[in-house]
Amino acid sequence: MKVAAVIAEYNPFHNGHLYQLNTLRHKVNADKIIVIMSGNFTQRGIPAMADKFARCKMALCGGADLVFELPVYYATGSAEFFAQGAVSLLDKLGVVDVLYFGSEEGNIDALSACAGVFAHETTAFKSSINEYLKTGLSFPDSRARAVCDSIQKNGNTAANISDILAKPNNILGIEYIKALMQRGSIIKPLTLKREGSAYHDRAFPSNESSEFNTLKPIYASADAIRSFLANSDPATDLSPLAQYLPPFVYDIFTNMEIRDFIFQEDFSAIMYYSLLHCLHLKKSFKDYYDVTKQISDTIIKNLTEFVSLPQFILQCKSKNLTYNRISRCLMHILLDLKEENISQYKVSDYASYARLLGFAQNGQTLLKSIKANSSIPIVTKPLRDKNNLSRAALSSLDADIHAAQLYYLIQGQKYGRRAKNEFTQEIIRTPDINS
Repeated sequence: MKVAAVIAEYNPFHNGHLYQLNTLRHKVNADKIIVIMSGNFTQRGIPAMADKFARCKMALCGGADLVFELPVYYATGSAEFFAQGAVSLLDKLGVVDVLYFGSEEGNIDALSACAGVFAHETTAFKSSINEYLKTGLSFPDSRARAVCDSIQKNGNTAANISDILAKPNNILGIEYIKALMQRGSIIKPLTLKREGSAYHDRAFPSNESSEFNTLKPIYASADAIRSFLANSDPATDLSPLAQYLPPFVYDIFTNMEIRDFIFQEDFSAIMYYSLLHCLHLKKSFKDYYDVTKQISDTIIKNLTEFVSLPQFILQCKSKNLTYNRISRCLMHILLDLKEENISQYKVSDYASYARLLGFAQNGQTLLKSIKANSSIPIVTKPLRDKNNLSRAALSSLDADIHAAQLYYLIQGQKYGRRAKNEFTQEIIRTPDINS
């Protein structure tokens, strides 16, 4: 049995994701597909537009056999920490043969060459970066040239390295490969060239495009889909999205009793209160995960200018502090994610449990195999299973639960209903669509 894995956010699941899973099933010949999916918060420091169980259902309808949650500390982390947590989880399940990911480059050899340099950073490599920095180059350009030099010294061809290292999916793919290399994992990385709109493209493909005159699916970015939904209300006609979403995702969206979509703006009030409260107690934000003194000082300096969460992030953004970095740090403060826990997780080799969100009917045989081979416990009922976890695992799971409950609170307040309860959420079960 060939088991493949995908690491994803599915925010939301769209045609490009369906293409990836179909390619895994029919061209890579995967018998079973495992998805490691972010929970209610994502790597860019924003809430997922639909909760993790709704997105889990989308993944299962799209062809996944099992869906596990990526713990919130990794899901909202840097590309490196995101990858380390996800790859650790996959490796410890004990059944995965292939890790499949999308990339702008589409060339696994080029990505692996870059990953090899980062996985075993030499003194010469670090010195090379410093030498290029002295010439006035930016850090990304200096690093790209140093990588190019290292690859050529190893006898490989170094083409368009700067371009490779500038693309978000390439960066994440390189981190996946690096994590596999550092673990000495037997999991084989494979990549699929990204189709359609760019990762950050908020515009839908033009109706005049030749794509619309074929039977091929139309690939819009998740950013574009989220932007449309963020500017909609319960009465908005969603039919313009139909061509960019698999039919089952469109049905989930249109058949929701309440379109309970959540966006970054919805967390503005609670974020402002959280920042004021934390500052009153601690005078600084340096105890929180990934928050440096510079970032803490920047938040404090700009706090009186707070109007909304997106506006405040732009207010804090600078040449040295990206929008996504500020967004992640603010989310870490809101979710009470502490820096002191990171070293504990690293000592525990990152992932220390696997939280099951859902499975297809034929995924049950794979789940049994995982339970027999996994080196970490499988969590299916948090309230029951948390009693059997290590200290590090319990700390991480508690953070997941806290993050989920906060998400449901904001969701309930926005739509005028009682918040969902993380402890009573049922695992998603769907018929197997590949039988």
